[in-house]
Amino acid sequence: MYKNLTVDRLLKNQTNNTLIQLFRYSFVGGFAFIVDFSLLVILTEFCGIYYLISTAIALTIGLSINYYLSVIWVFDKRKLANRSIEFTLFAIIGIIGLGLNELFIWLFTEFAGFHYLISKIISTAIVYLWNFFARKFILFN
Repeated sequence: MYKNLTVDRLLKNQTNNTLIQLFRYSFVGGFAFIVDFSLLVILTEFCGIYYLISTAIALTIGLSINYYLSVIWVFDKRKLANRSIEFTLFAIIGIIGLGLNELFIWLFTEFAGFHYLISKIISTAIVYLWNFFARKFILFN
């Protein structure tokens, strides 16, 4: 009984608990990252697209997946009734995240000498926190 209550609370029940939302957002962000990262590799390595352009394309697709999963599973409170405006603000936060992502990837690759995929992993960890807290407090609190 207790185990099911905990699983339900973490995975099924609606919640406004920030820690549970962060837990769920980690899965959502993780899945979106896998799509993002995979597309980055495919576009850069197999399609020959410059890595910063590939990053932007891959991140945009990851953003769309992140939004959909966030509104159906992570956040139960919404500040805006208009979903178009909500998605636009969600995307603006993501675009800021994209700018941060591009900046960090560029800095880590060009100045620190890291491989662009290592730069991507480091950048993703930083931008992940920006995206969660900005979305939580601007859109879904």
